[in-house]
Amino acid sequence: MEQATPFLTQELLPFFYFCSFGIMAFSGKYELESQENYVEFLEAVGLQNAKTDHKVVTEVLQDGNNFTWTQTIPNWTWSNKFIVGQECELATMTGSKFKAPVTMEGGKISVQFPQYHFTAEIVDDKLIMTCITPGEKGVTFKRINKRI
Repeated sequence: MEQATPFLTQELLPFFYFCSFGIMAFSGKYELESQENYVEFLEAVGLQNAKTDHKVVTEVLQDGNNFTWTQTIPNWTWSNKFIVGQECELATMTGSKFKAPVTMEGGKISVQFPQYHFTAEIVDDKLIMTCITPGEKGVTFKRINKRI
């Protein structure tokens, strides 16, 4: 007798997890709760004059693989629109444009910016954003944002 193939095979399990739990997980508005290595990161990417004590508000609008990612402080807004799985034109914090593929694996968004590697994920309903500068003396900057 022929055995029935189970619906969720090992190969489909990560895809099922992504579709069920990760696809709309990012949508929302978040406020900075804590951060690590902020000043060191700004120095590493040459933006030490951009230091602010304002709490950054991040708003993520997600429709399937289409994202609008906006960060705001008083008198400054930085926004990017991208599609996961495609090369997209993005802007750096200074407004410079560049093209890079945006990927998502295991519910974590990943983009290689010109001066650092950016990842974002939702952990315990918090938006965790990490930026890592390259090299032996690379800086890992981490922001933990609570949903508001």
